[in-house]
Amino acid sequence: MKTDIQIAQEAEMLPIRDVAAQLGIAEDDLELYGKYKAKLSDELIEKVKEHKDGKLILVTAINPTPAGEGKTTTSVGLGEAFGKMGKKAVLALREPSLGPCFGIKGGAAGGGYAQVVPMEDLNLHFTGDFHAITSANNLLAALLDNHIQQGNELSIDPRQVVWKRCLDINDRVLRNIVVGLGSKMDGMVREDHFVITVASEIMAVLCLADDMADLKRRLGRMIVAYNFEGQPVTADDLKATGSMAALLKDALKPNLIQTLEHTPAIVHGGPFANIAHGCNSVRATKTALKLADYVVTEAGFGADLGAEKFLDIKCRMAGLKPDAIVLVATVRALKYNGGVPKAELSNENLDALKKGIVNLEKHIENLQKYGVPVVVTLNSFVTDTQAETDYIEQFCKERGCEFALSKVWEKGGEGGIALAEKVLETLENKESNFKPIYEDSLSLTEKIETVAKEIYGADGVSYSPAAQKELKRITELGMGNFPVCMAKTQYSLSDDQTKLGRPSGFTVNVREVYVSAGAGFVVAVTGAIMTMPGLGKTPAAYGIDVDDNGVITGLF
Repeated sequence: MKTDIQIAQEAEMLPIRDVAAQLGIAEDDLELYGKYKAKLSDELIEKVKEHKDGKLILVTAINPTPAGEGKTTTSVGLGEAFGKMGKKAVLALREPSLGPCFGIKGGAAGGGYAQVVPMEDLNLHFTGDFHAITSANNLLAALLDNHIQQGNELSIDPRQVVWKRCLDINDRVLRNIVVGLGSKMDGMVREDHFVITVASEIMAVLCLADDMADLKRRLGRMIVAYNFEGQPVTADDLKATGSMAALLKDALKPNLIQTLEHTPAIVHGGPFANIAHGCNSVRATKTALKLADYVVTEAGFGADLGAEKFLDIKCRMAGLKPDAIVLVATVRALKYNGGVPKAELSNENLDALKKGIVNLEKHIENLQKYGVPVVVTLNSFVTDTQAETDYIEQFCKERGCEFALSKVWEKGGEGGIALAEKVLETLENKESNFKPIYEDSLSLTEKIETVAKEIYGADGVSYSPAAQKELKRITELGMGNFPVCMAKTQYSLSDDQTKLGRPSGFTVNVREVYVSAGAGFVVAVTGAIMTMPGLGKTPAAYGIDVDDNGVITGLF
């Protein structure tokens, strides 16, 4: 079987202007990045604002396992299937981070015959959006330290600097550092930190901003530090907003590429869902809805993270309403949740399946709480047996869910037609009564506890003294009405990654809280989650290479 990158490199891509033409976009409304990539112009986005919205379909999944679930693959395959059926459809996806590309997880282009291309460009530098975000983040950090060095007119307390530098590579030694060592001219000695670029607040701000004016408002109110009196110091206070916005001018524009079957794909932004809000940009999603009848978007990791944040943060802020949700599972992943080791997942095991399917059950229950129709799709593997598939189908139907088998990895759009037909049937026959899981008026602790109890299944929440103190300060600063963004392990419904299936009798432990005032949410860091990941013992980077002809190998 060919690798994903071989399939992608053998694909015959259409010139991007021809892909854009499917959506009624003229070449003058594109900003070309070579033959196969383009940014959508501000003029186009303004031009289509009055168009009627298409249907919004969210793709999410059960908790990820080493067996793989194929959420992006399913999203891409569903978009391809709509295209094969003659429907006007577009994908709205996130950009990959270099961290996972060179770490463990790999890229985010899909897989098999359900990929977006050019795959190598997308997974590496793409159109430079992440570099722009990294530069803007670190410019703000430099201006902050320079302000302290040049007399500290704002009376910034160096012990209360909360803005962190960033880098889009997994580099654990940068999590906690000391800066300013050397002579007096090298700056004040203080503790500092790095986060991965996808965890930077600027990534979240870019993905939630409606336009340049909104981007600048959000950038300006980002809190970088507190002064000696405990009052917040913002990017506006440091006079940093304009220069950051200049660096982000092009990054704010959504990117257009294509699938292997030439379905248009708008790929823009990429906050992690385990530490940020995990959705592509509002600008990309809203533009997609104006350009097509069906928009397929996805949210990162499992439904307890990405989907919850899509529904409680992105939809709340942007006024979006999903019309249907596709929940992706695999037989292999459910057996893994039932206690089967990875090496034995190819063997039929109905007992383990029955034990592990409780993870899927909890995600179905959670999504139904939002009032949106749910379609469960089983991402098919050749090792799946009929008995296993039949059991899952019956299980879903008993819980009021539609069910479809997906074979998009193997067959591309053709393998997604059954799923596409089920989604279309759901859109036609079931109404979405979407409502977030909590009201703005609840306190921050009530919001955190609602997510922990209703979505994770926790008995309650415990808070470190530092987290309690910060929650009090954020509320006193007038930001208690913000939604909460839970930073939690993706591998479990709980905050302990070893608890698989549907854990119960546990408490969620909030160790740290901080406000992302520009993004407009409060982050609650739980368990042992890290905002700067590390590399594993055998990172994916070991297998990536480029030959004398410039052909890249090893990306996945």
